[in-house]
Amino acid sequence: MGLKDRLQKDMQKAAKERNPLALSALRMAIADIKNREIEARGQLADDAIEKALTSMVKRRRESIDLFLKGNRPELAEKEQAEIAVLSSYLPEELTEAEVESLAREAIASAGAKAPSDMGSVMKGLMPRVAGRADGKRVSEIVRRLLSG
Repeated sequence: MGLKDRLQKDMQKAAKERNPLALSALRMAIADIKNREIEARGQLADDAIEKALTSMVKRRRESIDLFLKGNRPELAEKEQAEIAVLSSYLPEELTEAEVESLAREAIASAGAKAPSDMGSVMKGLMPRVAGRADGKRVSEIVRRLLSG
């Protein structure tokens, strides 16, 4: 069963169980996927759906920061719960140590010595961590390793 089918079945299950949080998160995810399919003029592969879900999780994390700054913790909690629902469809996220290990390998294979070599390191590293680590976090680790 594909990822899109799993999302739709789980949405139906959430509706039957009267779980409004999961239902809302899954409806938004499916709507976003359908919009992307319309843009692509065809069905999305599972990896493209994972990218869409990753993007949705990232947007929610940004919203949490804004809600906390705006003193709206109840909305931040709702976003956090939606992240938990959407994250269950994504591959396990890499730990800090795993990202650092992969970054060291990419630095060695690119022969990078200075922060100015960051582009070549990121070019080789990002395909290996795609969908399993936030690009901002990865670039911070690479920058720290190249600077230190």
